Amino acid sequence: MIKKLLFGILLLASACKAPESTESKSNDQAKKIITAGGTISEIVHTLGFGDQIIATDITSTYPESMKSLQSIGYRNQIKAEGILALGPDLVLIEEGYLNPDVLDQLVAAQVNVQVFPKPQTVEGTKKLVSEMALFFDAKAKGEEINAAIDADLAELDSYLRSQEQTPKAIFIMARGPETVFIAGDKTFAKEMFNLAKIDCPATGFDEFAPLTPESLVSMNPDYLVFFDSGIQSVGGKEGLVKIQGIEQTTAFTENQIVALDGHYLSGFGPRVGKAALDLAKAVRQ
Repeated sequence: MIKKLLFGILLLASACKAPESTESKSNDQAKKIITAGGTISEIVHTLGFGDQIIATDITSTYPESMKSLQSIGYRNQIKAEGILALGPDLVLIEEGYLNPDVLDQLVAAQVNVQVFPKPQTVEGTKKLVSEMALFFDAKAKGEEINAAIDADLAELDSYLRSQEQTPKAIFIMARGPETVFIAGDKTFAKEMFNLAKIDCPATGFDEFAPLTPESLVSMNPDYLVFFDSGIQSVGGKEGLVKIQGIEQTTAFTENQIVALDGHYLSGFGPRVGKAALDLAKAVRQ
């Protein structure tokens, strides 16, 4: 009799227990996120949380929907007041992207600020994906993204093994015909060239250096690689003649000019393998 009574009480308690609300749980997890750094924004989106981003910086150009969000500006232009006015629950920042005083102000305002490193290698990309996936409690999705990166790299390797030539190229950072730099060692360009098996004669110096007519002629690259925005800054391909020495290169005389989206080429985000493959193919046409 007592056993039956206890069993009845348990059944009643079970019937009265309200089922867990998926909608309520989803709302609890939803946040108003602000991102600063195109790679950070892309990974948040790829992890499945892009719809929670309410504002971002101008380097966040992928996916296309990022461009329609309210902009917080670019690097030194970004102010803490502009971010705080939007009332974010979470601010995700690329390391070194904001002025230290801006970061201090956000922390002082008790905003949840998370800083992540900007990757410069494929391994750095995969590590960042894993770290952000862990932060968002989306480990499985992070593993899926990294598996996709590995698949893209396998496709790149397969393509390169079918090719015999190793083209010679340099990356030029142009911000108008009078502001032209060449990428050297310890740059995203050198790392991408290594992935795409491109010979780069610009070596022996770190980061970016002013491009001189003499160095351009002496290197005589088969291909010149630019950002789309760099080509536009000199007035399109026709405007390249404004860069002294360029007309004496094989790349120019053979019209072997490659222009890719800046974030796609330099971001080292989830599409890094695809970007390297596109670059490899562009210099082997």
